[in-house]
Amino acid sequence: MNEQTDTGSKIAIVTGGGSGIGRATAYALLDDGWTVVIAGRREEALLGTITESAAPDRLMAVPTNVADPDSVANLFKKTVEAYGRVDLLFNNAGTNAPGIALEDLEFVQWKSVIDVNLTGSFNCLQAAFRVMKDQDPMGGRIINNGSISAHAPRPDSIPYTATKHAVTGMTKTAALDGRKYNIAVGQIDVGNAASSMANRMAKGVKQADGEIRAEAMMDPSEVGRGVAHMASLPLSTNILTMTIMATKMPFVGRG
Repeated sequence: MNEQTDTGSKIAIVTGGGSGIGRATAYALLDDGWTVVIAGRREEALLGTITESAAPDRLMAVPTNVADPDSVANLFKKTVEAYGRVDLLFNNAGTNAPGIALEDLEFVQWKSVIDVNLTGSFNCLQAAFRVMKDQDPMGGRIINNGSISAHAPRPDSIPYTATKHAVTGMTKTAALDGRKYNIAVGQIDVGNAASSMANRMAKGVKQADGEIRAEAMMDPSEVGRGVAHMASLPLSTNILTMTIMATKMPFVGRG
């Protein structure tokens, strides 16, 4: 059972909360009694998450650009002002570049993915550390969205794959550095959850042999339930890495 705060429930921040996995996770956490602050660049999408929720009174939207450390600082400042603490960060916001040949990738496309997926994740992780180590009771949990690409690449995906491999290193380091502050840091690696970024998999995507084939997909609500399970554990227990995937997607075997 989650410990209760003065606001009546534990407080979570979910980045990328306007759609897809972020929205589904916000709803799963609400079902478990959390109060959730959703962050993202598109205020309209965030408000849509609130409007379509069964518990809008336990949701707050803070438009945020995770690549901007000042914007991230504002997100955490507003959360603490509203609720007094942060118990959970789901570090979920991400983007991708077009699936084009490595040699044709433009620097601006590379940098845009690095800025959001890696620097943005670090900005949020660091801000969470700063709040969690100083609050009373001290500590909290951070869950990074790693992706199957943290383990194996797809063709023509070097910026996305590089960031997700780096997120794994960041997760492991932060898990170590968080021990003295009672901060548990883990990672969920998601494969083929239906979302605006991943829906192309169902229509057909390039495989390692160069062929284009459709892939199995799963509902993002299942990812939300996975995150909620990780978040439900006491801080004395940590799931360092969890892989959740469409059962029949081409990952475990060759090809």
